[in-house]
Amino acid sequence: MARYTDSVCRLCRREGQKLFLKGERCYSEKCALVRRNYAPGDHGQGRKKISEYGVQTRTKQKAKRYYGVLEGQFHKYYEMAIKQAGITGDNLLRILESRLDNIVYRAGFANSRAEARQLVTHRHFSVNGKIVNVPSYLVKAGDVVAVRHTDIEVIKGAVEANSARPKPVWMEIDPENLSAKVTKLPDRSEIDFDIEEHYIIELYSK
Repeated sequence: MARYTDSVCRLCRREGQKLFLKGERCYSEKCALVRRNYAPGDHGQGRKKISEYGVQTRTKQKAKRYYGVLEGQFHKYYEMAIKQAGITGDNLLRILESRLDNIVYRAGFANSRAEARQLVTHRHFSVNGKIVNVPSYLVKAGDVVAVRHTDIEVIKGAVEANSARPKPVWMEIDPENLSAKVTKLPDRSEIDFDIEEHYIIELYSK
């Protein structure tokens, strides 16, 4: 599978927005976007007029990078979203938020979504008591995600480091037993991702 191996901080600088790809560093003054708030490359500080298509494409890239999803899977989520009732953009973000790796990250069991994906792949989490090692698994309302072994230092360290981080209102998190229940799937107002998702829908609708 294709995998990005360059500095993830370049991605945040390219999008001009914190995508929280590097855990604690993103919340500190060491964040690359704080130090160099312009796009990477020799012409990163130059002004460039972006077309409507460019804005739509950049918005899609931002969402893909934020959630760590590749193009094929992202388009699959769009097709799922248009078949659901309601606003397609809201549906798309709700699907992305319900990925197991995102749930693990949002619950504070990992410092980044990339770390969450690795932990899920290594079979450290269960959903409703059954082992799930697929990061793209879509969690449903009422599901309980739990750490299988509570003595894993990486997860314990993440829980401690992220204790002050705001937790989603649509989840009930038990830091003592290292579990999280998804009480409902989030509304758009409950997703703290600064993005104009309608540009993505416009791009795919062409």
